Amino acid sequence: MNSGLIGKIEKAHRYAKEPERIQVQSLQAHFNGDNDSYDVSLSDGEWRCRCHTYETFGDCQHVMAIQILLHDMLSEQAQGSAAVVSAR
Repeated sequence: MNSGLIGKIEKAHRYAKEPERIQVQSLQAHFNGDNDSYDVSLSDGEWRCRCHTYETFGDCQHVMAIQILLHDMLSEQAQGSAAVVSAR
């Protein structure tokens, strides 16, 4: 393997351990929930989910799960409530 490529792979692994370097600005995801599958998106700091809970309450477990997973890579606006963070 090319030594330059080896260095890039090593750097990629280091970056992956430092998620604060990355800020996710938009996202399209397909979430397989317990009862159905849902499309979840993030655009301009605003989340959307096609589930009934989100449509009723403006937040849901699918969005919260992604916020927990990506917390360090999201803007403050997209990070969500303190309750989600404290549950990590």
